[in-house]
Amino acid sequence: MPLYFAYGSNMDRAQMAARCPASVAVGTARLAGHRLVMMREGYASVLRDPRRTVWGVLWDLALADIPALDRYEGVGGGLYTKRHVAVLSASGARRALIYVGRNAGPGVPRPGYLEAIVEAARAQDLPAGYVAELDALWGNRRGWSPTMPSTVRPIRRSPLDPEVRPDAWRWTP
Repeated sequence: MPLYFAYGSNMDRAQMAARCPASVAVGTARLAGHRLVMMREGYASVLRDPRRTVWGVLWDLALADIPALDRYEGVGGGLYTKRHVAVLSASGARRALIYVGRNAGPGVPRPGYLEAIVEAARAQDLPAGYVAELDALWGNRRGWSPTMPSTVRPIRRSPLDPEVRPDAWRWTP
């Protein structure tokens, strides 16, 4: 059975049990050299970034579950494509399937989506620092930025502009 690295809503055990009942979570893993982004459609994807790491859940994916997962990820409609990447787990480097969005964004998460990712990350015991970063993004939903590292803070365009806009970010030490 192939390994599948889930970094978004598929980290949730209940969702995966409903969608892929023969698949089993085998632990956490990390995708080095990538960062989490939101596509224009409001769903998560990953992009290469040598300074970042994306954490997620490694699943032993049953072959019979792959068509259902492909449908959920919108592969046929072009929302996601499938790739194989190296991820690092407790047992070492492993080759795993991931779904990567065709449209890197930038986008804003759909209502409830990022909150579900944070909840799944907590339930899967992902590193506290990574969960805190996701949680900070969730708390800052209106100002989500797909490139927002922890050293970036929202700014306002002017004192008269009450909105923090997604394109209004600056680096802060």
